[in-house]
Amino acid sequence: MTVPFAPADSRLLGEVIRARFAIAYPGFALAADLTLPGRGVTALFGRSGSGKTTLLRAIAGLERHPGAYLAVNGEVWQDGDRFLPAHRRPLGYVFQEASLFPHLTVRRNLEFGQKRALAGVGAAARRADLEQTADLLGIAPLLDRLPDRLSGGERQRAAIARALLTRPRLLLMDEPLAALDFQRKAEILPYLERLHDELEIPVLYVSHSPDEVARLADHLVLLQDGQVAASGPLRDTLARLDLPTAFADDAGVVIEGTAAEFDAAYHLLRLTFPGGSVHVAHREVPVGRRLRFQVRARDVSLSLSAERDSSILNRLLATVTAVADADTDTSAHVLVRLDAGGTPLLARITRRSRDQLGLAPGKPVWVQIKAVALLA
Repeated sequence: MTVPFAPADSRLLGEVIRARFAIAYPGFALAADLTLPGRGVTALFGRSGSGKTTLLRAIAGLERHPGAYLAVNGEVWQDGDRFLPAHRRPLGYVFQEASLFPHLTVRRNLEFGQKRALAGVGAAARRADLEQTADLLGIAPLLDRLPDRLSGGERQRAAIARALLTRPRLLLMDEPLAALDFQRKAEILPYLERLHDELEIPVLYVSHSPDEVARLADHLVLLQDGQVAASGPLRDTLARLDLPTAFADDAGVVIEGTAAEFDAAYHLLRLTFPGGSVHVAHREVPVGRRLRFQVRARDVSLSLSAERDSSILNRLLATVTAVADADTDTSAHVLVRLDAGGTPLLARITRRSRDQLGLAPGKPVWVQIKAVALLA
C-alpha cells in the first residue's frame, strides 16, 4: 500500500500534534491548547458554532493568528514569526462538498492531487500509487467518469482519494458527510473505517454526529462555545459524568471487542472484551476480528443479583465508580458510572432505583444490557 504512512516506529517515538490557538472575532472567541495523538482519528466534536471549523482552518494555515503554536509529529508549522502558509503545509483537506474539477475525469482529478507530492517520480510509480488509493476507496471503476456522473458519496470518496494522493502528513476532514443523505452516508462510512484501519497518519475529523464519532474516532475533543470542554481517548471521555454530552439522551460508551464465536442457530455473535462478553445479532465473522460496539446508558439496568429468568442475554459483574444527576431540568434520573474489569460503562436509572439499590462508589452490581449497537 502506497497511501501515506508515517514511520513504522512513530508510536514508539510518542509523536503528537501540539496545537495552541487564541482566536478572537467579533462576537466569538476560540481558545484551544491541545496535545493530540500523532496517528489515528481525532474527532473535533460539538454543536454548530462551537469552533470546530475555526480550529481546523487555523491548523490548516488558512488563517494566521498571532501567538499560535502548531507542531505535527515533531515538525513545527507555526511558532512566533515562523508560519508555514497552507500551500506549504504537507496536509490534505476534505471539505463538506467534494469540489472536484467538473471538466476533469476522476482520474485527472486524482492526478492533479499527485503533481506536487510525486514530482520527479516515474509515471509507473505514480500510476500504481493512484490505482492503489482508488482501490482503497472503492472508486477504481469510476476513474474515467466525470464528476457529474457520480453520486454524492462517490464524489466525496474521490475527493478523499485526491487528498491522500498529496502524500499528507496530516489529513483534515471538515464534516465530510454533512452534505450526504442517510443512504450515501451509509455507503461511505465503511470506506472511512478502512482509512481508520489502513492509514498511519493522523486524521482530524470535524463532526457534530455522535454516530460518526462513535464509529471512527480514537480520540475525542469536545468543543463548547469556543472552549475545549474535554480532550482524551474516546472510550474514557464518553464515560465521563462531568461533560455536557453525558447528559444527553444518547449518552453511552464505545467498546472494542473481539469476535469469539458465532451461534448459527440464533444468528448471534459473541464479542469478548476486558470485563466480559456480549451477544449481538450479526452475521458470522472470522474469530479474532476486532469490532466496535456501543452501549447506551438508557439500555443498561442494574441489579444486586444475577437474574437468570430474564430475556436479557448480556449480563456483566461491575463496580459502581461514580453517580451524578442525569438531567438539567429535573432530578428524576441519575447516571451511574461503572467499571467492568477495566471497561467503563454508563447506566441511566431513576433516583428511586439508586436509593432502593443503595448505589454508591465501590458497590458491586450486575449490569444488564438490553441492547448492543454494533458500529460496523
